[in-house]
Formats: sequence, C-alpha cells, structure tokens
Amino acid sequence: MQIFRDVRSLRAGIAALRADGGRIAMVPTMGALHAGHMALVARARALAEHVVVSIFVNPTQFGPREDLAAYPRREAQDAQMLEAGRVAALWAPSVEVMYPQGFSSSIHVAGVSEGLDGDWRPGHFDGVATVVAKLFGQVRPDIACFGEKDFQQLAVIRQMVRDLDLDVEIVGVETQRDDDGLALSSRNAYLSDNARAIAAALPETLVMAGEAIMAGNPVADIIAEATEHLIECGFDSVDYLALCDVGTLAPLASLDRPARLLVAARLGSTRLIDNIAVNP
Repeated sequence: MQIFRDVRSLRAGIAALRADGGRIAMVPTMGALHAGHMALVARARALAEHVVVSIFVNPTQFGPREDLAAYPRREAQDAQMLEAGRVAALWAPSVEVMYPQGFSSSIHVAGVSEGLDGDWRPGHFDGVATVVAKLFGQVRPDIACFGEKDFQQLAVIRQMVRDLDLDVEIVGVETQRDDDGLALSSRNAYLSDNARAIAAALPETLVMAGEAIMAGNPVADIIAEATEHLIECGFDSVDYLALCDVGTLAPLASLDRPARLLVAARLGSTRLIDNIAVNP
C-alpha cells in the first residue's frame, strides 16, 4: 500500500492505478478505523479493482464545542488495518494541504442538510460537502462508499453529486453493529463501561419504535414514548427522534412512503446517532 501526503504525488499514484486498468473506489474516513470502516473497504474492493482510503480529520465539520482536539488519531494502526484489507493507496493529507493559506470556498447543500443534525450542528454539513468535493477532485474515484449510519451525511453527498454533475457513483453500505446492536462508531471509545451498557438501548428503542409505527400506531405518540423511554434508560437527553422521507429527509407525520427513523441522543459528553429503515 502506498501512502500519499501531497496532491502531486497522489495524482501520480492515481494515474499509475488507472494505467494498470480497472475502476477506483474510494472510502473517505477520519481515521480511528474499526470494523465498520473495514466493511466499507470490503464493499469498495468488491466493486472496483483498486481501493483508495483517505484519512483526514476535517476541522471544518467540527463545531466550536465539539471534539476536534480529542478526536482519536492513530494513523500507524489504521495503516496496518488498511494494508491487511488490501487497500492500494492511503491518502493522508495535513490540514495545510487540504486548506492552504487563502482557502475561502465552501459548498452548501440546501434541503437535506437542514433539520436533524443540520439544526444541532450548524455548518457541519457545509464542512462535509466541501471536504468530500475536494477529496473527489483529488482522487477522482469511479465509486465512493459511505456508511448508512450517517444517513443525513449520505443524503447530502448524494445531493451534491447530483447537483454538481460529479462523475462518481455513491454507494451506501449498511450500518455495522456490535453484538448488542449498537452502531459501530469511533466515538464509542469515549463511553464508560456504564454508559456503554446504557447505549445498547438506542438501537433497541429504534427497532421497537419502528415496529410500532409500521403496525399503524400514530407516529407522534410513538416518537414521544420512545424519547421518554431513552431518558428512562439513562440517556441524558435526546436531540431528535424523527421519521423522515428516505430521499428528502422531510419529516413525516404518517408512514405513507419509504422512510427512515433517525435519532441522536447524548450520554454524558458523547453524542450517539443511529437510524433504521421504516417502510409502509
């Protein structure tokens, strides 16, 4: 596996992969890799002859009270995992490479970036869209794989690719979960043993709420009950629990089309998100 840290050498490496033939699939990450990321790598490897993974902790998608400085960074360990996963290239730029002096551009994707995390993390999806657009411009992949755990992020990227006519196929990969159902996330490492036990109630509550909605119970009632249940289980607060259109993420008062049930809840200083499909 080759490791690139500047755009010129990256583009030379990508050109060599192109000359070797076949498609290139990309997996953008912020590092601190776990089994969820490696599932994305495996999916990318199944879809293309060459896989490129990026590791970049993107400062523009962190809010002023979020955990940029504390975000786990362990590139050497990540590189070993990617080598074992038969990744062709690791793109690991610095902040100075990604945002050189004088950088002043930003991408805003309206609609799907509003509500849900868009309300709770102002500017977050502008940072996501901008860095992903840059990564696509640098690597120029044929395919890019993203996890469905960050479902709103996936919707934002799909909309951006459509709007800007970017020639990359976006593939959503099913959320990878621990044995107790909790979605795998780098932020799970922040949980104490007690908080980790409480966290398992998040996917359990989502599933119960989704089943109740699909059984025809009033959406507003189920959401209120599920929110109360999470607090009773030990969560400190629930930022949102919402049923949304699977494509636009517009909130739904009834289950009259394919939907997604999305949640964000807090345990101490750790914020957990999750979602499941809910269909009529």
